Amino acid sequence: MKQEFIDGIKLKKMVLSSAQFLDNNKKTVDALNVFPVPDGDTGTNMAMTILAAAKDLESIHDNNIDKVAEVVSKGALKGARGNSGVILSQLFRGFAKGVQGEKEVDTVKYAEALKLGADTAYKAVMKPTEGTILTVARVTAQEAQNIAKQEKDFVIFYQKIIKIAKDTVDKTPELLPVLKQAGVVDSGGMGLLYIMMGTSQALEGKFDDTLIVKKEPNSASMIQSDKEIDIKYGYCTEFFIKNLYPHVTEDDVDKLKDKLLKLGDSIVVASDSDFVKVHVHTNMPGKVLQLGLRFGDLSTIKIDNMREQHRNLSDIVQENDSNSYSDDLNPRYQQPLEQQKRFGVVAVAIGEGIGTIFKDLSADYIVQGGQTMNPSIDQLLQAVEQVNAEEIFILPNNSNIILSAKQVQEVTDKKVHVIPSKSIPQGIAALLAYNPDVNSDTNIDRMTEALYSVKTGQVTYAVRDYNVNALSIAKDDIIGIENGDIVAVEKNIDDATHKLIDAMIDDESEMVTIYYGQDISKEHADSIAQYVESQYDDLDVECYYGGQPLYYYIISVE
Repeated sequence: MKQEFIDGIKLKKMVLSSAQFLDNNKKTVDALNVFPVPDGDTGTNMAMTILAAAKDLESIHDNNIDKVAEVVSKGALKGARGNSGVILSQLFRGFAKGVQGEKEVDTVKYAEALKLGADTAYKAVMKPTEGTILTVARVTAQEAQNIAKQEKDFVIFYQKIIKIAKDTVDKTPELLPVLKQAGVVDSGGMGLLYIMMGTSQALEGKFDDTLIVKKEPNSASMIQSDKEIDIKYGYCTEFFIKNLYPHVTEDDVDKLKDKLLKLGDSIVVASDSDFVKVHVHTNMPGKVLQLGLRFGDLSTIKIDNMREQHRNLSDIVQENDSNSYSDDLNPRYQQPLEQQKRFGVVAVAIGEGIGTIFKDLSADYIVQGGQTMNPSIDQLLQAVEQVNAEEIFILPNNSNIILSAKQVQEVTDKKVHVIPSKSIPQGIAALLAYNPDVNSDTNIDRMTEALYSVKTGQVTYAVRDYNVNALSIAKDDIIGIENGDIVAVEKNIDDATHKLIDAMIDDESEMVTIYYGQDISKEHADSIAQYVESQYDDLDVECYYGGQPLYYYIISVE
């Protein structure tokens, strides 16, 4: 029996089937990562995006296709994760516009909606790249319009456009050299193909009309640390020094840092032409403030008793075992009824150590996420709404989260500024340049400029064999990555980390900061720091527990 029209009930089955089919095949899509690192997440991001839309469909039973499409569009937007998830949500958004006001549609109208979906997705990306999911969506939609003129049966119509989509996916390596070099097709395009295959199954009656919408996993087990908290210095002390006295030089600021080293640890001293930002963990906050007064006027002073905070958090965790580190960093009981401030900062981070560092540097809210675990637009939105400020700066700290962060600007009444940080070191550098006492434009300029003052290095392991730029990589090799390029391939962590650091340091380098992951001991991290000190006399070296999974080290060079 021919199916010449799609109404709301049918569209619901098509979306549910697509979500289930992609979820069943997401690991195949994840494996199409260009780099052989353990963070291929395109399939997971797309699956969680469409599953969010499917979850919202549970309560709707409407015959009108426009009503169902609207629910899918909003659900996908809220649940969108990563660049691929955001693009998928825009495909649904454009499709919903294309069927607006319709109770049911034929293949011609359906193809027009697919084309509007592709157009909408292209507009959402500042610099569209061909050879990606965008190309697959565009070419498929264009051909669908031609096919729809001749084919009225949706079953046959979908079989034909799936062939177009598959042929386009197969051609993506010819359009994007990095795919050809890696020997893979585009992962986002493959994810879209799986969605279309799931849709076809519903049209052919192969879908059993049931879908278990999975609850998002509590990732606390991935990031909780068994390390016992030993708080040597109890007061997190931070402030700005403004109206600097005449003749204050960079040497004076360096001397301030040396004096702070005698009073505590976790020291950060960042200076600009008109202010100095100080952060230190100490047992003598009064002496720290006295040191600051030698340079100018103190502003935005904040002193937190970390031992007391830890005791309070321990009590809460005992009452609720499901708390994640993100809950600990953003405790619900600390929602003061205070006057709304002008600026707030939301930062994305994974690893309790890195999350704590961002909090210490005045981030108001930490969103759990990063490599392999991109937060949804809705999670970012909730964070923005939780911060009691007129304007919010978002630090995505991952290139795959920037597009999601920008979508938040469209769904909140607050003024949101996205600082396009692509790594943890970039995010920290941007936060050091942030000053709540200057206007937003100045902050945007300073924070964005700070991104380019730091180099990012990462040490992880290869998940598959790979050849690139004359480098031959075998599965389980340890690799060092500098600003997205693989520069070290070794059989052990020490050699890869040493080689990476050597590649990152140049004559202008002044500081190396090492963040060690949850699988690395403090002793091993200290040995890496000692290597830097032994090889480079004039460099400052700092070492912090980051607690990040999968990546043994994250390294910052300034």
